[in-house]
Amino acid sequence: MSEQKIIPIVDEEASNCASSEPYALMVLGDSMEPEFVEGEIIVIEPDGLVKDGSFVIAWHKEEYIFRQVLIQDGKWYLKPLNAAYPTEEFPGPSAVKGVVIQKKKPGSRKSVKFYV
Repeated sequence: MSEQKIIPIVDEEASNCASSEPYALMVLGDSMEPEFVEGEIIVIEPDGLVKDGSFVIAWHKEEYIFRQVLIQDGKWYLKPLNAAYPTEEFPGPSAVKGVVIQKKKPGSRKSVKFYV
């Protein structure tokens, strides 16, 4: 299990992007393998529809985290794809800051995958 890397996200007030514009992040660590590999670029839709199975960026335990949403018995969970990491309950849609709509391997035009 590789060490998780934390990269600060620029405060929205200081950003030139509108809060509803898609943005891109680079995958760090191995918590979302095998679907998302370190170094891949993910595109996030801030106003995307969150549903069971969505890949999201969420605010959880005072940091941003990339996970898959799992809804069971009315409870919401953030699930890593790598079993070495724990699945954790979270408040639900209010903590979601965006939904992954696309991934791409840098330098490869043919490696695009869409999630909507």
